Amino acid sequence: MVFWRPGHVTRSVRERLAGQKALIIWLTGLSASGKSTTTYELEQQLASKQRLCYVLDGDNLRHGINRNLGFSHADRTENIRRTAEIAHLMNEAGLDN
Repeated sequence: MVFWRPGHVTRSVRERLAGQKALIIWLTGLSASGKSTTTYELEQQLASKQRLCYVLDGDNLRHGINRNLGFSHADRTENIRRTAEIAHLMNEAGLDN
């Protein structure tokens, strides 16, 4: 059996260390609809305001953790599930993503 092991440093402590409240912004839409362009512009704006942030770009994730997934309905669903889990972990670390 696998049990969740909470860390000894809470999200609120990490947020205080980072000087920001963690946030996830998830953009969805059709291919070539401008999601990546918008996302990377937002990343630059957040960084210019001294905000720690990270873009979980779908294409980049398909080069690594999601490389074994195709584009069937089941694979797309799994792609979303994995991405959401990564976003959640980064959010718990106190990051915007």
